[in-house]
Parts: sequence; structure tokens; C-alpha cells
Amino acid sequence: MSGPRILAIESSCDETGVAVVVDGRRIEANQVATQVALHAATGGIVPEVAARQQLRWIIPTLEAALAEAGAGWDDIDAVAVTYGPGLIGSLLVGVNVAKALAVAHDLPLVGVNHIEGHIYANWLTDVDAGAPLPGDPPFPLLCLVVSGGHTQLVLMHDHGRYTLLGQTIDDAAGEAFDKVGRLLGLPYPGGPAISAAAHNAAPATRFPRARTSGAYDFSFSGLKTAVLREVEGHRARNEPIPVDGIAAAFEEAVVDALASKTVAAALDHGVAAVAIGGGVAANRALRATLEERVTRHGVTLLVPPPAWCTDNGAMIGAAAGFRFAAGDRAEASLEAIPNLALPWLRT
Repeated sequence: MSGPRILAIESSCDETGVAVVVDGRRIEANQVATQVALHAATGGIVPEVAARQQLRWIIPTLEAALAEAGAGWDDIDAVAVTYGPGLIGSLLVGVNVAKALAVAHDLPLVGVNHIEGHIYANWLTDVDAGAPLPGDPPFPLLCLVVSGGHTQLVLMHDHGRYTLLGQTIDDAAGEAFDKVGRLLGLPYPGGPAISAAAHNAAPATRFPRARTSGAYDFSFSGLKTAVLREVEGHRARNEPIPVDGIAAAFEEAVVDALASKTVAAALDHGVAAVAIGGGVAANRALRATLEERVTRHGVTLLVPPPAWCTDNGAMIGAAAGFRFAAGDRAEASLEAIPNLALPWLRT
């Protein structure tokens, strides 16, 4: 017997995602409308533009997800939605649509934290109905969440029980990729562009790794400044800028910082597995480096497919499945909270 079938909405930033997920595990539909081409002209996300595009695409994406799943409203057991963190305008679109759907179809509503969604992407599978599900990740679980707006190391003790071990004290990793991409004249978004430029390129230099007071904290603003100085140095000497080599050196520095602190936290806390999530988790150098360093110590690395790392509705449906099973329900008064934090355990 299958578990609850949840229709999940993700609209925290510039992607409009709607998915149908069964039992917090099995994807029946996962539709995403992207705004990447639109924001490429400005080299970054314009919040008001993102919110207007959410309004434009939310209903077509919803209809496409229901069609892909072959489901009608009588087949849906609950509606889930991201209510933070994120851009307030974008969040409001998803939250208000989800509340309206829940009322119109007399369905329970489940509010989901966006970061929790990235963590739960590691529970997802697209195996056919009737096929056995893969095993659940083991607890305690160390989660590295790396995206355009977030870089956090989270110790997950059990479903819904989290301890924040460390986070960025300035730029998020994905934000640093975008800013350095612009410095190097690469297209937006910077992450995929830098990864492509760095692939098979030798680092042109060695950039510094930041020291932070927190053992598991990250800092990327100094690295960004080091790239700027490197670029300006080549310009001052009227030399061609070795874009691929600088991209490789920058990516190497970011990956080394993320991997080193993740491995240290995993060993210090005795976890059996490390999971990654967020858009930067799609970076092939990060995935390869973590795989080599984590498994060297007998720790399992959980890596979602790249399509489940970027913002999507399926990850929200996965997190909602476990919250729904635990009895979590949101009221009709649910509000968008741009700076929403995970429910941290007191240490």
C-alpha cells in the first residue's frame, strides 16, 4: 500500500517547481519552469522580475505536473509548499496558491523549509511504482547544503531534528561562483560556466583558503577579492587573462574548503553517511572530491542527481512526506518567511 500522495510547490527564488511525490520517496511528476535565460541579461536575479515570472508560470507548471502524474485532485492527499527562506515576492506566490488549492479541494496543507527540502532530496527516487524503494539514509547524518543563498553544515539526528554545525560568514558558495563568473566575463549562472571553463584546465595560481573562528564555518569573500586582484594584475600588465586557469584555481579553492570541513565534521561527529544538496552540489569537482575524501574514511556519500540538487518541487514533496507522517499541518494563516531557519536543536 502506497503512502500519501503530495502535490508540492517550490517558488522560493527563480524556479517554479511543482511535483507529485508519494510517501516522501517516489517521484511521480517533477516539473520545473526556469528563469535562467531571463536573468542572464542582468547577470543575476532581480527579485521583482522573479516574482512576476512565478505568477506567470505557477498554474501551467501545476497543470503539467498533474498531467505527468496522471493524477486528479481526488488522488492528492495533501498540498505542500516552501514558505521560506527565500525571496519574499516569489515565496508569496507559492504560499498563496498552495493555500488556495488546499481550501478549494479540502486538503491538508504542509509548510516546508527550503533548506530541509534540499536535505530530503537524498530520499527521492524515481523507480516505478511496485519496485522496491532504496534504503533510507542512516542517522545521524551530516548534510552539506550549498546553493546560491546558503552554505551550511547540518547534523541531522533524525527526521526534523537538526543541529547547525557551521555556515558561511559572508558569501554563500553559489553566490561566490556567480560573482567570480562575472569577473571572468563568463555567462550567468556562474557555477556551471566556471565548472565548464575549469574542466581539464590547470589552475593558473593557488588562491588562499580562509581561516574562520568556527571550526566548520566558511568564508568566500576573501577568495572573491583574490580573484579580482588576479584579474586586475593581468590587465595592469596588458596580459591576456587566463580565464580557464583562474576558473580552475577558484573552483579548486571552493571545493577544497567545502570538502575539508565536511570531512572534518563527519569524523568529529562519527556519522555513517554524508549527504549533499543545493545547486552547487551538482558541481562535478565537488562531487568527485567528496567521494574520494569521504569514502577514504569508510563514510558513505549520498549524492542526488543534479536535477534534484537545483530548486524543484520534488524535494519539497520529500520533506513534506515525512512531516505529514509526523502529523505536521499548516494553518490557513501560513505566511512566507524570507529568513526562515531550520528548527535547530539547542546545544
